[in-house]
Amino acid sequence: MPKKAKAAGSRKEEGPVPCKQMKVEAAGGPSAFNFDSPSSLFESLISPIKTETFFKEFWEQKPLLIQRDDPALATYYGSLFKLTDLKSLCSQGVYYGRDVNVCRCVSGKKKVLNKDGKAHFLQLRKDFDQKRATIQFHQPQRFKVFILQLEGEKHWRLYHPTVPLAREYSVEAEERIGRPVHEFTLKPGDLLYFPRGTIHQADTPAGLAHSTHVTISTYQNNSWGDFLLDTIPGLVFDTAEEDVELRAGIPRQLILQVESTAVATRRLSGFLRMLADRLEGTTELLSSDMKKDFIMHRLPPYSAGDGAELSAPGGKFPRLDSVVRLQFKDHIVLTVLPDQDQSDEAQEKMVYIYHSLKNRRETHMMGNQEETESHGLRFPLSHLDALKQIWNSSAISVKDLKLTTDEEKENLMRGTQHLWTKGSYRGCLQDGEKPEIEGGKNSIFTWKD
Repeated sequence: MPKKAKAAGSRKEEGPVPCKQMKVEAAGGPSAFNFDSPSSLFESLISPIKTETFFKEFWEQKPLLIQRDDPALATYYGSLFKLTDLKSLCSQGVYYGRDVNVCRCVSGKKKVLNKDGKAHFLQLRKDFDQKRATIQFHQPQRFKVFILQLEGEKHWRLYHPTVPLAREYSVEAEERIGRPVHEFTLKPGDLLYFPRGTIHQADTPAGLAHSTHVTISTYQNNSWGDFLLDTIPGLVFDTAEEDVELRAGIPRQLILQVESTAVATRRLSGFLRMLADRLEGTTELLSSDMKKDFIMHRLPPYSAGDGAELSAPGGKFPRLDSVVRLQFKDHIVLTVLPDQDQSDEAQEKMVYIYHSLKNRRETHMMGNQEETESHGLRFPLSHLDALKQIWNSSAISVKDLKLTTDEEKENLMRGTQHLWTKGSYRGCLQDGEKPEIEGGKNSIFTWKD
């Protein structure tokens, strides 16, 4: 049977892995999931492994198995999703292709058994029980906040990748991959991580009614190569504005040549060295797509309303003597880009703030038109230092912002008024201590007069 080499980012699943095995003992019951922030949620998923340890020792290097053999820990992920949840989801309206796929392996190849239109639970159950089909439920985070679950057991085999950290999904021939380097059975509550490109095969052991597991694919198209493709065009654009050599025309007929000429190769090599020298002294890298795309396709914060409108309370906004703070920093990017509203060649640079607070959970990763729209604001480049102050401070007074006049400071607050909510100080302040502000859940800025 062909084996799958998965390239879709890294992969986490409930199941045991080799290379490093972590046995978890029941000590007062499993820890609860922590949805306070993306980082705290991730650490609760991989507990007892610490995030720092995971990225230092396992990320993109080797598989990790966390086994929760103790019955008290077997339901570690059990409250999040079960096969029986599919029945209630079908009543909400799920469709073949878009939401679910029904498939099975026939003669070593995947055969799709989808019907047309809306999926009904009884038909899914029939295919599941009688045809031993696999039910793939796409993007389940649209219906749950987050899902990581395993019922039953799954027998796994891992093989050395033919292409380490592969960028593309592929199916490898049996004779190319050799024998498995790791083989194990995943049980309820277990977690498995392996780097992208790892060739893998999984099946439900004979005699078991079913097995439920969730695959979390992450960090797709976020390699150094992708980052170069994203940032170098902006660097070339800036350099060409200052260096006449980059603005000079290429040799006649060069684009019609079948092979690169020695002259062209030498010139390109020289330009690349020049760009590398310029890069050494650059502090602001232009990012044309990666930052924007990341936020555009991110789920809204767990505590924020789904796609809720952002508005300042009563049309008010911070004043000069107000103290302001940025919240939901994990859901915001600040970047410098050419003015998107100008179509002429002399595009001036602007500061853009994009956020995911208005992204809608029910359309997440489904390719809808809504997901091609970004939410955010743009500011003159002269506001960059003031915005960085807000970004880097736990709390800052409006009057201390690095802008020339008080009018500019108030205009900055007025320009962002739809992203503010009025908060309240928490606790008592000691001399010299900065205030901590509690604010609303549907805004990225909070303030206190």
